[in-house]
Amino acid sequence: MDQTLPILTRETARVLEQLDASLDPNAQDSGGLRLQAERFTDLMIDALFPRFSFDRTSRESRLLQAAGVLEDCLTHIPDAPSLETVFPVLLESLPEIRRQLQTDLVAAYQGDPAAKSLDEVILCYPAFTAISTYRLAHILYRENVPLLPRMMTEYAHRLTGIDIHPGATIGDSFFIDHGTGVVIGETTTIGTNVKLYQHVTLGAKSFEVGEDGVLVKGIKRHPDIGDRVVIYSGATILGGETQIGNDCVIGGSVWLTHSVPAGKMVLAKAAVTDTLLTKNIITDPVLESSML
Repeated sequence: MDQTLPILTRETARVLEQLDASLDPNAQDSGGLRLQAERFTDLMIDALFPRFSFDRTSRESRLLQAAGVLEDCLTHIPDAPSLETVFPVLLESLPEIRRQLQTDLVAAYQGDPAAKSLDEVILCYPAFTAISTYRLAHILYRENVPLLPRMMTEYAHRLTGIDIHPGATIGDSFFIDHGTGVVIGETTTIGTNVKLYQHVTLGAKSFEVGEDGVLVKGIKRHPDIGDRVVIYSGATILGGETQIGNDCVIGGSVWLTHSVPAGKMVLAKAAVTDTLLTKNIITDPVLESSML
C-alpha cells in the first residue's frame, strides 16, 4: 500500500485559505505565540526560584532571556505595549511578587499537615504553580497587555487543573488545597489568609446582555471573598454583588448567590446535625440575604 500522503487538491487548498482569511488577520503571524508565552512563564518562575531550576545560569541571565521572549510575544500581539514600557514594571514588581509568594508558601505549609517543608510545596503542589503564574500574569494584566496574561494562566490551568483569571485580585497567604477544578473569575477579589479546596467555583451568576444582544463586558461579575475565609470542596459562589464576610466558613457543595455576614458558617442541610446547630450556622444557603 502506498504510504505517501495524498496531494492537497486545489479545491481543498482554496477552502482552507478562505477559512484562514476569516480569522484575525494577525493570527497567521503568531503560530508559535503560545509556546513563547509558556517559555516566558517558565523563565520568570525560574528567576523567582532559581534554586529549583535545572538551568544553572544566573538569575540575570534568565531575566535577559525572558525579556527577549517577551519582546517576541509583544511583537506578535496586536495593540500590545512595547517591551520598554512593560518589562521595567515587571522587574520592579518581582520583589513584591516574591514576598507574596513567600506568604503563599507559608500558608500552604501551615494549612496542610501533609506538607513537610516549604521546598515540598514549591516542587509538588499544583496550586503553588498556578498561584505563581497568576501573580506574574496579574502584573501584565494591570499594565493592559493583551492576550499574554491569559495565555500564561491558561498554561498553568492546563498543567494543574486550576483556572485563575489574571484579572482577579488576590491577597497574601492564599492557599488552594488539592486544587483540581478550582475556577476563579476575572472580577473576583479575595482577601488575605483565604483557603480554598478542590472544585470551588467563584464565578458569574448571569451575563448582562446589551440592546444589540451582545454580552456586556468589563462589569463586575464575580464575588468578593473577605479575609480568613475557608471554602470547602465543591462550593459554588456566584455573582458580582455577592460578598462573603471575614472569618466565614463555606461548607462543601454549598451553592451561594447572595452575601454572607462576617463570622458565619454556611452548610448544606444534609451536612448539619442537631449537635452542630448554633446561631452562627446558616443551614439553607439559598435564603435571601435579608433573612440572615
